[in-house]
Amino acid sequence: MRTSLNESGVAQYELPVYQNLDYASNVQLNSFVGKKITIHYEGEIRCVESGVSIKKTFGEGLSYAAWLKSPLASPSIIRPELSRIHEGIALRDFEWEEKNHNQPHLVYLSKTSGVKVGVTRATNKISRWIDQGAVEGIVLAEVPYRQLAGLIEVALKDYLADKTAWQSMLKNEISTQKSLLDVKNQMLERLPEEYESFFSDDDFITSIGYPVLKFPTSVKSLKLDTTPDFTSTLMGIKGQYLMFENGIVWNVRSHSGYKTTIRA
Repeated sequence: MRTSLNESGVAQYELPVYQNLDYASNVQLNSFVGKKITIHYEGEIRCVESGVSIKKTFGEGLSYAAWLKSPLASPSIIRPELSRIHEGIALRDFEWEEKNHNQPHLVYLSKTSGVKVGVTRATNKISRWIDQGAVEGIVLAEVPYRQLAGLIEVALKDYLADKTAWQSMLKNEISTQKSLLDVKNQMLERLPEEYESFFSDDDFITSIGYPVLKFPTSVKSLKLDTTPDFTSTLMGIKGQYLMFENGIVWNVRSHSGYKTTIRA
């Protein structure tokens, strides 16, 4: 789902629709909250890069062959510290990595369930926070390329989580009352000296609301492979999840490439 933040600080969701690899339209999803939704999986999966028919996906909608070679599955996506494109060395695709990884990056703190540290391109800050269901975000460091952001993240992993507890995030369970600014200042004291010059003086905390009528008390994932037909009332959207009645949640991104009909 494509995301943005409106003037009221509420996440806006659009679902891009494709006919195989050909873009068709965008569906505005916020207006569907509170309505009964029917999802029908038609039993076909297509690789989001090549368009070939496949039996299962690897990564986010890739065939196995694409997963092995595509820059969309480059090791430096999961582990930014592995990127070497700033040295002129590409792990998968020089042009793609130059465009996406040899660019200004941010190291950030976000509050999902607890406080986590993460890395994103400077132009992708808000979308990244919405994608992970963060209710707050703050910039910790600003760097010229991806590897450097990854090295700073690695240096702080002893003190902060780098993964989202997705079930707690969907239940809107926040395990800490600490201010992100206080945590940021604590991290400055723990940051290795060689990275201190990249520490950001931007202390603005972005607050994010979500189109949710009611948060679940427990969650259960909907998998279209085992439940190809599903109908329920959409109670909200958070992160990359559609949230339905009775705690059923559907991770839209993990079903990339699935041929699906959605009706409201």
